[in-house]
Order: sequence, then structure tokens, then C-alpha cells
Amino acid sequence: MFSVKEILYTLQGEGARAGRPAVFCRFAGCNLWSGRERDRAAAACDFCDTDFVGTDGPGGGTFASATELADAIARTWPEGHGGTPYVVFTGGEPLLQLDAATVAACKSRGFEVAVETNGTLEPPPGVDWITVSPKPRSELRLRTGDELKLVFPQEVAPEAVADLDFPLFYLQPLDGPDRERNTARAIEYCRRNPRWRLSLQTHKLIGIP
Repeated sequence: MFSVKEILYTLQGEGARAGRPAVFCRFAGCNLWSGRERDRAAAACDFCDTDFVGTDGPGGGTFASATELADAIARTWPEGHGGTPYVVFTGGEPLLQLDAATVAACKSRGFEVAVETNGTLEPPPGVDWITVSPKPRSELRLRTGDELKLVFPQEVAPEAVADLDFPLFYLQPLDGPDRERNTARAIEYCRRNPRWRLSLQTHKLIGIP
């Protein structure tokens, strides 16, 4: 049984694949925060800006099998318009639920499969693109992937993860009331440390889900 907050078709807003059309499958639940405001102060990532509680989002619900979930994802991709179907599994923490059967079911339907994870769990085989976003006060077990995306500033400093095995390193300004200041700080850090690139949450800037 899979618990999914939402399944929606939009554009990737962050990182190396920003602007790419994608189906986002957001699993409910996380291992670093309950998602409830009363628990935010004690959360490892108290800056989280995502609603991943419940199954009441667009396309959300419970799915009894990998086949059922993959079918729902496939129905969300527009037919007959070209392009490689692309699904991004996210959360919450998607690796609490994403398994090899679901990855295989999506790939059998022609999808390229991506995952966005906090890196505390290992991914199933077959994932094509792995984005790791380290969080404080948690064990980073997944130390390699396609891109590392660090919310900045936070307790995890860029220097602490800069030598991990990733070809791409992104700083993403912490959202909230200090976003402009955080963006300026991220820009300056990238200028001084050119291994790092700036990642903006473009979906928020242009007003899409």
C-alpha cells in the first residue's frame, strides 16, 4: 500500500533539470519531521516548506500496488505531445515507500525516473536521476548521486558536503521572510566557490505548482 499526497503534471522548478515537464509523485510521510506544525521546532529540517501530510492533494490517495500507482502516474502524463515521460518521486521522504517494483513499473510505461531524497535511505535499483538534499541532525547514507542540492543557510555547511561524489552541487536559498538576504548570501558563496551553482525555486517565482 502506497500513501501519496499528490500526483500532478508541472515543470521541474529546481536544480539541473529546471524547466523540464514532469509528473511529480509526492509520497506522504517523512522520517525527519511529522509534517505537523506542533512538531516543527524539534524537526531536523524545521525550515521545510512542503505539505506532505495525508493523501488529500490533487491525484493523491492510497494505491494498493506498484502497478496501480504507475498507472495513475502514466494517466497524468499528456499523450501524443512528444518528449520522454518523466516522473519525479518526492515527499516528504520518498524512499520510505518507493521500491524496485514501482520503479520498474514506471520504466515499463516509458518513464525516466527521478527521486528527490534527504539521503538517509538507499534508493531502489533503476532510478535514473538522484537528487540528494542533506538535512541537519541526520545520518547521510546516500553519499553519491547526480546532484546535491543544499538549502542555504542551514546547520549543514557547504564545506561539510563539498567532497561527496556528485557531479553537480547546488545552493538553494532558504525560503521565508529572509529569502532576499539568503539569496544574496548564496550568490556570494557561489561566486567565491565556483564548484557550487545557484538553484532558485523557479516554480515559486512564476507561480506554478
